[in-house]
Amino acid sequence: MWTIEAMNKEAQNISELPSGRPMQTQFDTGLDYPRLGSVTFRRGTLTDNQEALFEQHWPRLGRILADELIDVDAWFGRSGHPTVVEIGSGTGTSTAAMAPLEADTNVIAVELYKPGLAKLLGSVVRGEIDNIRMVRGDGVEVLARMIAPESLDGVRIFFPDPWPKARHHKRRIIQSGTLNLIASRLKAGGVLHVATDHADYAEWIDELVNVEPSLEYKGWPWADAPLLTDRQVITKFEGKGLDKDHVIREYLWQKRDEREEKTGEK
Repeated sequence: MWTIEAMNKEAQNISELPSGRPMQTQFDTGLDYPRLGSVTFRRGTLTDNQEALFEQHWPRLGRILADELIDVDAWFGRSGHPTVVEIGSGTGTSTAAMAPLEADTNVIAVELYKPGLAKLLGSVVRGEIDNIRMVRGDGVEVLARMIAPESLDGVRIFFPDPWPKARHHKRRIIQSGTLNLIASRLKAGGVLHVATDHADYAEWIDELVNVEPSLEYKGWPWADAPLLTDRQVITKFEGKGLDKDHVIREYLWQKRDEREEKTGEK
């Protein structure tokens, strides 16, 4: 028979990732992908209340990186709804603010660090937000291993780590290979939305806006975007950037419909 202590330990185990170098997919496209370093996790950063909420609700609302495609309809308990993946959801400020405005959309928030997921989970529970689920893991690996091709209506990457030192630029998530991977997971007409307040990173992205042929760059703003693009609130990292007079740059792409293009050529 399971004791309360054993049940709590099991709940913690299913939310934990092993430390050290994580799983990393080997792509054969010849494109550039972010390289992962070792992953270490800060401990003791959750409050007792956060721990209790995590133990109670994570088994239903969250999962960790695995070599298993997510059955979105089963997880959300509904079928035929648009699905968006947010990579690097942080503390979930934008995630929790946007989700109630797009209640018809399934939102999968991906984040490595448990304290951020705990804050988002708390917002989900307290706000009775039904359309958010969470995955703990690296965003590229989650896309590669857990998301089916051509299954997403949107991908969001808000204020990714800029890795400002030149020797760390290879760790930036916006790369030619990542854009190719994202495009492969988007349905035709699906939207990629990126935001950054780091000037050098914006220049980096500017060089890549047209690198993926299956993504049509729409710029910003895009009034006819089929998904919500208003982030609603100023996130913690965004606020810090604004305090330093940083300029926020936003980018939108749409997955091309190859069938329509072929039809148009005839």
